[in-house]
Amino acid sequence: MSERSGHPGFDAIAIVGVGLIGGSIAAAVTQRGIARTVIGVGRSRDRLEAAIEAGIIDRAATDFDTIDAAELVVVCTPVDRIVDDVRRAAILGPGTLITDAGSVKKCIVDELSGSLPEGVSFVGAHPMAGSEKTGWENGRADLFVDRLCVLTPDEQSPTDALNTVDQFWQALGMRTERMSPADHDRAVAATSHVPHVAAAAVVSLIDDSNARLASTGFRDVTRVAAGDPSLWLGILRGNKGAVTIEIDRLIQQMTMYRHALAADDADIVIQMLSEAQRRRDSLDL
Repeated sequence: MSERSGHPGFDAIAIVGVGLIGGSIAAAVTQRGIARTVIGVGRSRDRLEAAIEAGIIDRAATDFDTIDAAELVVVCTPVDRIVDDVRRAAILGPGTLITDAGSVKKCIVDELSGSLPEGVSFVGAHPMAGSEKTGWENGRADLFVDRLCVLTPDEQSPTDALNTVDQFWQALGMRTERMSPADHDRAVAATSHVPHVAAAAVVSLIDDSNARLASTGFRDVTRVAAGDPSLWLGILRGNKGAVTIEIDRLIQQMTMYRHALAADDADIVIQMLSEAQRRRDSLDL
């Protein structure tokens, strides 16, 4: 690894899973000169070849023993595949540095902690950026600019590996913060995972009798419900403990609205709506 333009420069980076996130990382790495070569690793040779033709990646691989030139491996596969893919990447041997882009962290970090070969380092990460769309065709080189990336090291994470991964995500234009895997999962249950469940639940209110009246408000509230169901199943199962707690909190809030409306208690309703407005206005989104 060399130092170029104030950020870590790599001869080669391998991206496992060249979808929306992996494709956006590849585009950003190329645009920002973070690596000379971007290797895309995936299951479909045709999809990888198309990504090469589009200039998203430089090389394609469908197995890990052909990416030994990579100094950094970024795993961008679904949450329920990340552990297996990190272990597959670990066959590259001592000196291998691996990070990921999963939106659940504790189950991944716990399972990998202490189980990788000597000299192989894994630093969990969650770049807080994305879209309900899928595929590298929907990726953007600027997807991560000014967004937050949470790093979730454990007690065994080497300092130099942690610092290099930190610098990598910053080189993509991100701000970084370090949290324990458990603290991360509790936080994103409220800010990401339960909002997805809530959006999906709101969509269920639509039927043939009212669909024509759905407009911009409904669109904004339910946008994330268009996400890939199989991807979200893995996320929700991976963080089910924190998600169920936050669902209970949401149910409590909805019950308070229901009781206040049933009692025609305008003061309580306006108080709750005003508090929600205040909190929403305070967010820098």
